[in-house]
Amino acid sequence: MNSSQNILIAIYKDSRTVFKISDIAQLSGLTNPGLLARRMNYYVKQGQILNLHKGIYAKENYRMEELAACLYTPSYISLDYVLQRKGVVFQYNSQITMISYLSRSVQIEQNEIRYRKIKGEILVNLIGIEYKEGLYIATPERAFLDLFYLVPDFYFDNLAVLNKKKIKEILPIYS
Repeated sequence: MNSSQNILIAIYKDSRTVFKISDIAQLSGLTNPGLLARRMNYYVKQGQILNLHKGIYAKENYRMEELAACLYTPSYISLDYVLQRKGVVFQYNSQITMISYLSRSVQIEQNEIRYRKIKGEILVNLIGIEYKEGLYIATPERAFLDLFYLVPDFYFDNLAVLNKKKIKEILPIYS
């Protein structure tokens, strides 16, 4: 088996669905960046892998949340995305909402990913953030505080599902 096939095998054996070029280099052991880029271009043209964004590659059935977390780091899933799924906010929004070091909206295929900037000391503090299935995701309490911090007059539909003790534990990181 040649090293070209090893790259694809390494990608498809990995549990992740989205990869930065640096991830692929690490998986394959290929250290020549020019050669790796040419091979990845070839796989894209052959339809064996997707090139979703500059330097970001994905398997056919990739997870949008994984792509969102991969585009800009550090970042974590929070805000409306988390609060809708926990019943705190009822209005449906199909965007994936992220907390990051910048504010930006990115459209990939039919999906929108929205990044909201927050102070660095809040962003890197892991209180109220869980690591699940390769992703950093805010707990509902952290997502509530993130959104309240960014939009103080936001209307929340159902605060009863939030754990007030957890909110009090997380609150000091927002000064």
